[in-house]
Amino acid sequence: MPPAGGSQESTITTAMTDVLTDAKTVAKTDAKTVAKTDAKTDVMTDAECRAVLNPPDTLANRVTTFIGVVGPFIGLLAAMYALWGWAFSPVYLVLLIVMYLASGLGITIGYHRLFTHRAFKTSRTVEFVLGVLGSMAVEGPLLRWVATHRCHHRHSDERDDPHSPNHFGGGVFGVISGWWHAHMGWIFIAKTIDLTPFVPDLRADKLLRTVSRLFPVWVLLGFLIPAVLGGVITLSWTGALLGFLWGGVVRVFIVHHATWSINSVCHLWGQRPFESRDESRNNFLCGVLAFGEGWHNNHHAFPSSARHGLRWWEFDMSYTVIRGMELVGIAWRVRRPTLARIAARRAR
Repeated sequence: MPPAGGSQESTITTAMTDVLTDAKTVAKTDAKTVAKTDAKTDVMTDAECRAVLNPPDTLANRVTTFIGVVGPFIGLLAAMYALWGWAFSPVYLVLLIVMYLASGLGITIGYHRLFTHRAFKTSRTVEFVLGVLGSMAVEGPLLRWVATHRCHHRHSDERDDPHSPNHFGGGVFGVISGWWHAHMGWIFIAKTIDLTPFVPDLRADKLLRTVSRLFPVWVLLGFLIPAVLGGVITLSWTGALLGFLWGGVVRVFIVHHATWSINSVCHLWGQRPFESRDESRNNFLCGVLAFGEGWHNNHHAFPSSARHGLRWWEFDMSYTVIRGMELVGIAWRVRRPTLARIAARRAR
């Protein structure tokens, strides 16, 4: 844990303020904006918002969640069985990689850095595309994902953190229990925190509300695209099935566990080059597999930064794409910490 002291209290306050102002100062909106929007024809009421962000703990919702989490794992086992001898080729490898990149970057660039932290600005068309691609990762509707992640930053490694691994005691059992909870166990627990206050800006945005509302459509599209391409390229129904298997369910499985590892692994194992009020850590393997999200201590030190890999060797594919978007003019106001801020926040 970081040492106590006056400067430490200051950095804690700064970290909390960075996150809490993302949705208000950067997006130029707050709860009053929502109230004004609710007075118009096209509205999202508090009740409608809570229905999206805090779904009821029903059997149907539990079964749907179970299928969404366990289904891709079953798909991986089926793919491994099918692979034995005949069911894999360069066609399915390309479908797997392309869909992994598209949906994974949809989460890291779209859901996370753009919509949650407002780390850069872009056109409405690009916002729509990133929202759709992120939805194809099958990690939940846009509004719920953003609200949950903002809640995580507000209460990082505290009791109200939705997925902290650090409240299960010491020893091997405590670490394993914490890892399981942070990795995927929390998904099966009924939500008790009202997430509505965390997304005033998205509630006031008709386009993003629509993207979030049509989440099941984008999920279906994410499975249909590789299936259709596999069938067309191979001119066979078998190709369509294998395209669905590799570019769909196996791809979702890999994206899920790469993303979930940020919640679990990156709050347990790794380096902490910056002072923070939580246990966020940089993990090289997660940094590579999750497109730069594994530089998690960097991110918690500078949550509104579009760049997570702050040193030359900390490869951050998501930022590389954002930087490319900036160079061609489809991203602007890209937020990065100054060298002075980086030096001031380094752990001593």
